[in-house]
Amino acid sequence: MNVDFKELLSYGDVKAKEIALNLMEEAIKSADPYKAVKRALKVEDNRLIIKGKEFPIKGKVYVLAFGKAACSMAQAVETILGDKIAEGIAVTKYGYSLPLKKIKVIEAGHPIPDENSMRGAQLGVELARKIGKDDILLVLISGGGSALFMLPEDGITLEDKMKTNELLLKSGAKIYEINTVRKHISKVKGGKLAKLVKGTLISLILSDVVGDPLEAIASGPTVKDSTTFQDAYRLLKLYNVWDKLPESVKRHIELGVKGEREETLKEDLSNVHNFLIASNSLACKAAKRKAEELGLNAYILTTTLEGEAREVAIAFGSIIEEIYHRERPFKRPCVLIAGGETTVTIEGKPGLGGPNQEFALSIARKIAGLKGVAVLAMDTDGTDGPTDAAGGLVDSYTVNLIKREDVDMEEYLKKHNAYEALKRAGALLITGPTRTNVNSIIIAVIL
Repeated sequence: MNVDFKELLSYGDVKAKEIALNLMEEAIKSADPYKAVKRALKVEDNRLIIKGKEFPIKGKVYVLAFGKAACSMAQAVETILGDKIAEGIAVTKYGYSLPLKKIKVIEAGHPIPDENSMRGAQLGVELARKIGKDDILLVLISGGGSALFMLPEDGITLEDKMKTNELLLKSGAKIYEINTVRKHISKVKGGKLAKLVKGTLISLILSDVVGDPLEAIASGPTVKDSTTFQDAYRLLKLYNVWDKLPESVKRHIELGVKGEREETLKEDLSNVHNFLIASNSLACKAAKRKAEELGLNAYILTTTLEGEAREVAIAFGSIIEEIYHRERPFKRPCVLIAGGETTVTIEGKPGLGGPNQEFALSIARKIAGLKGVAVLAMDTDGTDGPTDAAGGLVDSYTVNLIKREDVDMEEYLKKHNAYEALKRAGALLITGPTRTNVNSIIIAVIL
């Protein structure tokens, strides 16, 4: 990530914003997928060594990568294994590809899957079936894998899957709840990919899910799954999605509830080995270390932040106010760090934005007039919602700047149009593709 933030630093609480950006860059660096793979994977004397565990290379080594960090992870594997790789496929988001030598790259749709998502998954399934009992399949999984590596069950079309995905993303459901449904209408998720492999399957996983449950990351294609068709049905009802679903999806889930469709993987497979190599927690720790190097008190409040973006922002902003006015629970100057994933429940036709932009716009109201305070909210993949912004960076001046532009903040929040409001205030955070994805991070600087 090599971005000039000159415009963001041309006004307002410049020092606080500069610190926030500095910490953000450190967090992103710590989640660099290339370095994470290099740290985790070694090759010695025809053996793969992963986090101290050894796997002899008896046959061929194949690589299957999917997610927003697929190409960075695949590049690292090519550097380490070189000619030991027989064949490979990497499926990543449009604009996120990198040059690879032995691994074929396919760009596909995210957050809404497209034809290439299906093509990539079909090729991945063919590769998995090719693995002999002496071969190794190295699977590189990162956030976004659910949409990018997508193969619906028989009878469900791409359009039906896309419609279901869209309904879930707008419902306010948490990512692991969305993935519960995705797993039960997919041929590859919920451990179904692992079922196809006869040889040794090794997964290196970059977590983008709150709390790092492996079964939820990219909908757990190589991990046993504790959720059931009954859970998927209950969640679809709970979030008022069931009646809007395509008939093919409803029918598949109804048959699944009756036990007439294949369930997800329910037991550990002895040939399957999953390793978590980077996460939101590590990114938050990196930001904290950097803040301390700069001489600031730094605190990680949580790495499991969840809830409706604008409401969570109000609570977070209240903590900042308490510190600013009363120096409790922490003394100024300090930095507050949080990781996780907030959500936005959309009703009616939405404006443009994403959860982090909505968080930033909402918290701007709480920190208005608090000189020396800045809050950065971003999705670590560089894309917040269906926009070109990673999130927002707001300070004590943001609200006044927005009002000067004759923008009704409450109306913009209500219509989920945070992008436009932040753009008017020059508060959009645009990083471009970071080629990693370890969830969202919030950094508050209180000087």
